[in-house]
Amino acid sequence: MNDQPSKRQLLRNAGYRYNFDRMIYMNRHVKKIFSFEAVDDNSVEWLSDRIAEPNPGSEWVLYFNGPLSESVRRQLLQELQ
Repeated sequence: MNDQPSKRQLLRNAGYRYNFDRMIYMNRHVKKIFSFEAVDDNSVEWLSDRIAEPNPGSEWVLYFNGPLSESVRRQLLQELQ
């Protein structure tokens, strides 16, 4: 991660916590999840913009590099309930 310290600090300041088992950053309050790869592969500006985006509903918003299979998505969301 080229900008790892600043990205991690940005996530930490926004209330995100890292889940080692799933390799995700998540914030239960705003219901957003970022995969490690999405954070690693994108710029600080991209991450900052996604963090600032409002979550328009009550569903989790997932930021991954590619689509998740329905079974993986369902399992992840079940673990968060």
